[in-house]
Amino acid sequence: MKVSTAQWTSSRGWSFDATGGPVAPDWILYFGATDRLAATDGPADELCRKFPQAVCSGCSTSGEILGAHVGDDSVVAALVKFDATKVRGVAAQVAAPEHSGATARMLVEQLRANDLCHVLVLSEGLKVNGTALVAGFRAALPERVAVTGGLAGDGTRFGRTVTGLGQQLGGAQVVAVGFYGRALHVGYGTEGGWEAFGPRRLITKARGNVLFELDGQPALDLYKKYLGERATGLPATGLLFPLQLLANANALTGLVRTILAVDEKEHSLTFAGDLPEGQYARLMKTGQDGLVHGAAQAAGAAAQGDANHRLAVLVSCVGRRLVLGQRVEEELEAVQQALPAGSTAIGFYSYGELCPPTGLLTCELHNQTMTITTFAEG
Repeated sequence: MKVSTAQWTSSRGWSFDATGGPVAPDWILYFGATDRLAATDGPADELCRKFPQAVCSGCSTSGEILGAHVGDDSVVAALVKFDATKVRGVAAQVAAPEHSGATARMLVEQLRANDLCHVLVLSEGLKVNGTALVAGFRAALPERVAVTGGLAGDGTRFGRTVTGLGQQLGGAQVVAVGFYGRALHVGYGTEGGWEAFGPRRLITKARGNVLFELDGQPALDLYKKYLGERATGLPATGLLFPLQLLANANALTGLVRTILAVDEKEHSLTFAGDLPEGQYARLMKTGQDGLVHGAAQAAGAAAQGDANHRLAVLVSCVGRRLVLGQRVEEELEAVQQALPAGSTAIGFYSYGELCPPTGLLTCELHNQTMTITTFAEG
């Protein structure tokens, strides 16, 4: 397995690392700014045309990750030549959030094979129901096949996101890349670094990923009360205070849910994943050191038991980037230090992360985490 990297900027165009890239890569994974990917004959199109034999997949971001550096208004790419692993990409449009699960099942049918060993998903980030999407993949795939990936970003604008497979770039699209064979070793880890505070509140009215009431009170009004002056910056400032979803009033741990949109008329909040009625929610907060420590833990879990040179795909939530501010690259440095020497890291800041909890195969939708998938052959 050979991995090289490339980066596109408006001043230089595409520049490749010292290896110059595999002569004929099997898979290209890219991440870039929304406007750059959406442009006609843009950088992603150029890359796909240069290597027409490769499965070329990617999505828009809230920041592009290459090594221990994060950029904006650029495109980064990893070019991978496998020794024995086969790769295939498929894509489908999501007509509406309620079709998310069916879209996932349709993609699995196109990827299905006895030697399928992993699926990497890059999804539209605003209109898809991430919970339903993950459930669709879980229901259709064999238990031995894990799913990882993320929801595309659009900075802090929350306007539109882009996903791409080959020359097929656009919004409202889910891309799934399947890997086949016994030579590929895939590791993964996901950690947050957030802590819950305040009372547990019962979810009394919700529909899918839209939250209307907590403890019988309008959810948006209650949330604004907690945010104070920061409420004027919603939905972006909501990334600083996600919700912890708890199965019951006594649960100590749960999934994290982050805000995508607010509806002033309905007094509701739209999240990246479902918030079922009857479950409980708590506000969460964090500090910069907590996020950096969480990123290191995710890398350690993904690299456990394998010292091979590998590709590491990082998906970190845009909310983490906002909290870290000028220290954002510290979480990337922590990941680099926890990975085996010689590893290549590429990734993006996202609107949601897809990964099984550490040690499990069952994928979940996460928010506000650093999620890492590692690929190695041998």
